Amino acid sequence: MFNSKIKLGVVGRQETFNRLNNSINSNDKTIWFHCASLGEYEQGFPLFVEIKKKYPNHKLVLSFFSPSGYEVKKANSIADIVVYLPIDTKDNCEKFLDLIKPEIVVFIKSEIWPNYLNEIKKRNIKSILVCAIYNSSQMKYGLLKKAVLKFDYIFTQDEKSKDLFKSIGHNNVFNSGDTRFDRVSLSKNLNEDVDYIKEFLSKKDCLIAGSTWGKDHEILTNYINHSKSDLKYIIAPHEINKEEIINLKSFINKKTILFSELNNENIKNASVIIVDNIGTLSKLYKYASLAYIGGGFNGEGKLHNTLEAAVFGLPIIIGKYYSKFPEAVNMIKSGGMFSINNAESLKNKIDELIRDKEKLQQTGALNSSFINSKIGATQSILTNLK
Repeated sequence: MFNSKIKLGVVGRQETFNRLNNSINSNDKTIWFHCASLGEYEQGFPLFVEIKKKYPNHKLVLSFFSPSGYEVKKANSIADIVVYLPIDTKDNCEKFLDLIKPEIVVFIKSEIWPNYLNEIKKRNIKSILVCAIYNSSQMKYGLLKKAVLKFDYIFTQDEKSKDLFKSIGHNNVFNSGDTRFDRVSLSKNLNEDVDYIKEFLSKKDCLIAGSTWGKDHEILTNYINHSKSDLKYIIAPHEINKEEIINLKSFINKKTILFSELNNENIKNASVIIVDNIGTLSKLYKYASLAYIGGGFNGEGKLHNTLEAAVFGLPIIIGKYYSKFPEAVNMIKSGGMFSINNAESLKNKIDELIRDKEKLQQTGALNSSFINSKIGATQSILTNLK
């Protein structure tokens, strides 16, 4: 009643069995991919692509738990059928698997559903957990530990997680790395152009702020309003809420236009674009000179995807909370990423970078080198599964 996002999931789950009934025939061969949300889908995407190539005659069933994944990908994904995952009850699991009869099941990162895994194991369906990353405190829960052991194969992002799974008795565990690096590499190679952006930039440097929240907006607008530089700015808020977008625009005293309203006329003399849609941000990083990634002021574990900017060789600025993100820790150590605490430290870092073009490029190159050094997780998984 009080949360529209939860309501989407509740209503959507009521349609799952009907959608499957209408989409799968008794003679269809299927493969089932499951992701919690959009981030896990993007993480699994390189593997989905390769599996689809290998099994072109199979239908791919993609399930999501969260509306933020399902609503974005229900009509635009690699899968043949996209559904919400029914709640993890014994009856739901049996009915779901009766309908899709998958030959193989791939779960991404941290999706551990005990009843589904019990039923999958009972039916001798091969199951794989990929991009797993866990710590010892999570494995204190007996139900979780028991469920994890039901996977036939586990592919981890790091050696610590691999050792952890082995310590609880799983024998088919491999450290393959993180497929997100493969994903951003694929995105970069698509090289998709976005209308009006080159005209907007007018060959000037551009700061792009991706997946931003309230605190991020506070310090960014302070910089934009007081800066004497001729930087251009693109801001892509994490939540696309009309009221909040209008509110953000009202705090900026330079000419600001919404992405949805771009045209040949209003692009002239504009200093700021606010992206008011989902799905465009990753295509915009290639136009920027440096990036600010949001979520780093929202507490530990809230920082958003920094790899999408890093792959384009951009220096990256983030907030103060980043310790739970190994890629951020590593890029800060290597010198391509910077953590700031407040509006003043943001101003100092942006001004320092844009004053020295050579340093700007050299700093960004450290991030693209980091990405290139981590590519290959997808191939590692496929090689071990062969």
